[in-house]
Amino acid sequence: MEYISTRNNKKIFEFKDVFVKGLADDGGLFIPRSLHKIDINQLKNLEYSELAKKIIYPFIGNFMTENDLGKIINKSYSVFRKKNVVDLVKVGDCSVLELFHGPTLAFKDVAMQLLGNFYEYYLNIENEKLNIVVATSGDTGAAAIDAIKGKKNVNIFVLHPHNRISSVQRKLMTTGKDKNVFNIAVNGNFDDCQNLVKTMFSDKDFSNDIKMSGVNSINWARIIAQSVYYFYSYFLTKDNKKPLNFSVPTGNFGDVYAGYLAKKMGLPINKLIVATNQNDILHRAISKGTYEVEKVYETISPSMDIQIASNFERLLYDLNNCNDIRTAEVMKNIKEDRKYIINQEKLNVINNDFLSSRMSEEEVIKTINTVYEKYNVVLDPHSAIGYGAFDKINLDGNNIVLATAHPCKFPDAIKKAINLKADLPEELMFVLNEKEKFDIIDNNIDKIKKYIKERI
Repeated sequence: MEYISTRNNKKIFEFKDVFVKGLADDGGLFIPRSLHKIDINQLKNLEYSELAKKIIYPFIGNFMTENDLGKIINKSYSVFRKKNVVDLVKVGDCSVLELFHGPTLAFKDVAMQLLGNFYEYYLNIENEKLNIVVATSGDTGAAAIDAIKGKKNVNIFVLHPHNRISSVQRKLMTTGKDKNVFNIAVNGNFDDCQNLVKTMFSDKDFSNDIKMSGVNSINWARIIAQSVYYFYSYFLTKDNKKPLNFSVPTGNFGDVYAGYLAKKMGLPINKLIVATNQNDILHRAISKGTYEVEKVYETISPSMDIQIASNFERLLYDLNNCNDIRTAEVMKNIKEDRKYIINQEKLNVINNDFLSSRMSEEEVIKTINTVYEKYNVVLDPHSAIGYGAFDKINLDGNNIVLATAHPCKFPDAIKKAINLKADLPEELMFVLNEKEKFDIIDNNIDKIKKYIKERI
């Protein structure tokens, strides 16, 4: 499969470039030059790992053999608490797809464990060293660290917003003792962390000098890995004749874009609901056509405290009829003017696939409380936002909510909502008492670069 950048569709890349680089040199995001359709009937009744192999292999070309991919997938998912990685649970009128059964209790594990083993495979063959630099709003960092820790020839530097993630999220990142892991607490918000990483990527002298790679949600390998559970949940639904709708709690548009990819490959998805908290840039864009950066508010769903939804560029490329020059202009305007107005014609195209919903802090708390009282199920704040979206948007059919994190990662919110202490799984309880290791640094690109260079 050939790949291009959203900002230059003339230059061709192969999967290895796309995976290792993460971000194109021109600042654009990698996408396939063309997509294949999947015969759904050939995929049913497969176990999760076998399904993942069938879906992922066409995307990776000559990166590895199908047999090697199968071994890596089996290794990656052997660390999950569920044999088939995810679990679909009926909760009222909806089904909840639990994606948090991996080692760091978040959906990010599903893709990140695979990426970690991809890196190991690649570095063994190429005899190279890489430095992964990643920004996190809470969950990506822990998942990336767990996937990369202890591996040879690769370091990982994780930037998180200081005092703006939950204590459990932070401890899952900062209590490890592996020498190739570095945690940086940035005095700022997640968008500041993300901008620092993007700036380092776009500085070719720096990024080439340190052999920089990235595993944020823009990395195409994550998107294809996440598309698998959309297919798998479809096969778990009992009545496939009803319309299929997904509600996806999202800040960076990566997880819901994976559903859009699945739909483009042939999965019969009716609607994808983009479910947001009060940091609702995506809701405003999809419901009103106003993609405008506003102030970031600190909430009880910190993984969504974002105003720059990086993966949205991939959708904008489609909206601009695959015009790379126009897409580059739009992204330049967004950077300079902090806004982009989507006209009604393009908004209608978006709404063929996407709807959106927004929840206030009070509504999130109320949803957690209601679901617990009615069904004795505890949802984390992000999953509650996804669940509540189906109350706001009435859709008939098989309605599936993506549960993106285990509730124990947000103990304060759960305590406030239902006066319950959501405990970590027993095998992770030790992190609560472990000594943490992280460095607090100003939101300053030169200081961050200096810190990284001194440690590689």
